[in-house]
Amino acid sequence: MTSTKSLYLPPKNDWERRSADSLGLDHSKLDEAIRFAFDNEINWPKDPSKGNVGQDAPQWAAKLGSFKDRGGPAGVVVKDGYIVAEWGDLERVDLTFSATKSYVATIAGLAYDRGIIRSPKDPVVGYEIGKSVISTATGKPIDGFDTDHNRGITWEHLLQQTSEWEGTLYTKPDIVDWNRNLDPEGMGASGDFSRRERQAPGGHWEYNDVRVNRTALALLAVWNEPLPDVLKREVMDQIGASSSWEWHGYEHHSEVNLDGLVTESVSGGAHWGGGLWINTLDHARFGLLYLNRGKWGDHQIVSDQWIDMMTTPCDKNDQYGYMWWLNTGHARYGKHASESTFAASGAGGNCVVIDPEKGLVVVTRWCEDVTGVFDLAAQAVGS
Repeated sequence: MTSTKSLYLPPKNDWERRSADSLGLDHSKLDEAIRFAFDNEINWPKDPSKGNVGQDAPQWAAKLGSFKDRGGPAGVVVKDGYIVAEWGDLERVDLTFSATKSYVATIAGLAYDRGIIRSPKDPVVGYEIGKSVISTATGKPIDGFDTDHNRGITWEHLLQQTSEWEGTLYTKPDIVDWNRNLDPEGMGASGDFSRRERQAPGGHWEYNDVRVNRTALALLAVWNEPLPDVLKREVMDQIGASSSWEWHGYEHHSEVNLDGLVTESVSGGAHWGGGLWINTLDHARFGLLYLNRGKWGDHQIVSDQWIDMMTTPCDKNDQYGYMWWLNTGHARYGKHASESTFAASGAGGNCVVIDPEKGLVVVTRWCEDVTGVFDLAAQAVGS
């Protein structure tokens, strides 16, 4: 594990570059990583809305939120806080798809650290009792947790994607993501693609955007303020991020009236539009915060305890924690990556990969083979 005392934390509007040689890295491997990133640009249309990220059935495939045209390959390699390699337009704001989920998990961690959520083992229903959560689009209450099936769902189930939450949210039923294959998204095949029955909460792992969006809504209910405001105040301003990032939901489709607070509930990805739109350098600052064990300067933004919990493998999928992907058994990020490596991972190769033992943060955008890029960066550091 890299000592956090040795990390450089860049001030706002500045980031020191250092040569690979000055930090003992193999610059030829970093050059190879850059070439590899360009050679493996994702084979997606420039307009991501023309794709079908989740391979949805036609009756549920409608896009709900905003999209924007994507840029080209871009990325950065950060070692001990210093930028040692970069490519593409680092300041271009792009969709980031499911890397957004790790930001959702961060909002949950902040709630835990502040006692707003008492325990990840708590049933979520207890946090929404007595609250009115109405869809402004329909004027009707939104499906929640107070049913025989959903009552046992905990925050941990939601964060580990094992909740099996049953319901419809913003016109999308939870079953839209059943048997979903992540391989076409560049995120690796996973899950049981033949299941036809719903399991008890905690009984099945499955990547499910409807349930992540319900998690974001549940967090809105406990914070009682828009999640982008929480993220800006509690994290992004603290780490010197730019003001260019945006976090979207599905416009009027996800607008809610929460006990009189009328606001858009944000989405945990861009499956149907929306999600976090952010530039590469701001992503890298977010990754550096986690490389530094949640601390920036003298401020402990995210607790050590939460980071340990969020990087603990889920019983139903040892490659997944609290909406962060893991490298258990070196299965996901190559043999040169430390087993402690974890990542915010989104479709289209939009990823923030953190290796605590090697002191590395690698951000990729629009890359078909993120593991290939990270493996070369890890080789540059050596053993």
